[in-house]
Amino acid sequence: MSNEIWKTISGNEGEIELPLGLYIDGEWRAAQGGKVFSVQNPADETAIAAVADAGNEDSLEALSAATAAQGAWGKTTARHRSNILRSVYELLKERKEEIAWVMSLEMGKPLAEARGEVQISADYFQWFSEVVTQQQGTYTESPSGGFKIITTHQPVGPSYLVTPWNFPLFMGARKAAAALAAGCAIIIKPAALTPLVTHMFVQVLHEVGLPRGVVNLVTTSSSSAQSKVLMSRPELKKVSFTGSTAVGVTLLKQAADNVMATSMELGGNGPFVVLSDADLDAAAEGAVVAKFRNAGQVCVAANRIIVEKSVAAAFKERFVAKVAELRVGSGTDAAVNIGPLVDEKQRRSVQQLLGRAVEEGAEILFGGGVFEGPGFFVNPTVVTNASTDSAIATSEIFGPVASIYEVEGDEAALDLANQTPFGLVSYVYTRDVGQALKAAEKLDSGMVAVNRAVVADPAAPFGGIKASGFGKEGGHAGIKEYQIEKYIALSM
Repeated sequence: MSNEIWKTISGNEGEIELPLGLYIDGEWRAAQGGKVFSVQNPADETAIAAVADAGNEDSLEALSAATAAQGAWGKTTARHRSNILRSVYELLKERKEEIAWVMSLEMGKPLAEARGEVQISADYFQWFSEVVTQQQGTYTESPSGGFKIITTHQPVGPSYLVTPWNFPLFMGARKAAAALAAGCAIIIKPAALTPLVTHMFVQVLHEVGLPRGVVNLVTTSSSSAQSKVLMSRPELKKVSFTGSTAVGVTLLKQAADNVMATSMELGGNGPFVVLSDADLDAAAEGAVVAKFRNAGQVCVAANRIIVEKSVAAAFKERFVAKVAELRVGSGTDAAVNIGPLVDEKQRRSVQQLLGRAVEEGAEILFGGGVFEGPGFFVNPTVVTNASTDSAIATSEIFGPVASIYEVEGDEAALDLANQTPFGLVSYVYTRDVGQALKAAEKLDSGMVAVNRAVVADPAAPFGGIKASGFGKEGGHAGIKEYQIEKYIALSM
């Protein structure tokens, strides 16, 4: 495979220049030894490009560059960092179409969703450009008298941002915006399945004038080896990871040796609860979005649709009708709203979950079968009557398969929603405001969406509890994940 640093590809509005190398200390470069790995289009299984495959020496060079840049970057003014982040916001919006096109190519996301991902990624840079200029410390008298209590914020230091394949721009942008606002130098490690959009993102960061070493990109086909070597180094002060709970646990163990600051957004098993008084049209529409967005490859997807029995038949009729309107195909086709899964491994996993559920007695209400290839497609599918302790109920499906569970009584619906070790997000639909607040308090998750299917917003603290991790991304809390609150006791 070629080890070129740049490649020109055709986009929907002209040619697109793709950087393919590592980005270390302000320069695009090949990996040591010229190693590369291929990136595949999941819609037709063709190779798009070959990107640099970082080894341990490359990764350590990136850490050295970030460490060298940290001191000066951490001392820049909040206004200076704010202006840079605002420039990133503007440039991401300007390049929305070409970034969205590449996103659709490398992971199959429908263009409309890809454009939305670019926009919300830009919005996080706008948000943190504003938050960083408004942070305040404290200056108070000690209650016992005799000295002053002062608190202030300092950057935690070089940070390692490990991102997943399902939101290849958004996950990195959300982390990077907060880290850069806080004054941290960063090393970004995107998923090997979808690195191309991250390369485009880093080129944007390069063009807005960030100093050498503040941003580094190390793509690799050996994620575990890279993480192990970087997290063994005391110079690294923070790791922020979005991905599976199993990998998160491994990173936490590695972080423990250096008592490293960590943020973890891990797996989910989101319940979508339709209570007896819900607006069923709104609930069915919301369930389609919460379940089938990004072909179900979303950590906050509605993994279990739990419906109170008295409204179950009416809800299912509405829901299936809306699912039937979904169109499957390549994400670059504007008429498509269900693209392929990211690779054959993911498709096989979803098909196995579905097949096992049917063997155990679940009924397919809609869909099933195999979508003719090439490409890693799964038809939008709706099943019911699966056991609440079956694999499809307890696993994160991560595909376009909706599983509906009927329960008798609203309280029973909420109880079933909480029967999971995960706690990322819950959804609840009800017309009663009092019932909504009661349900939101009872649902055991870090986020609860009431009568809506989307929770992410730059101004909101995104994060889970239990096996879904800890730490917040976004909101006023997001920047603090990359800061140390320093206390100064001052006698005068």
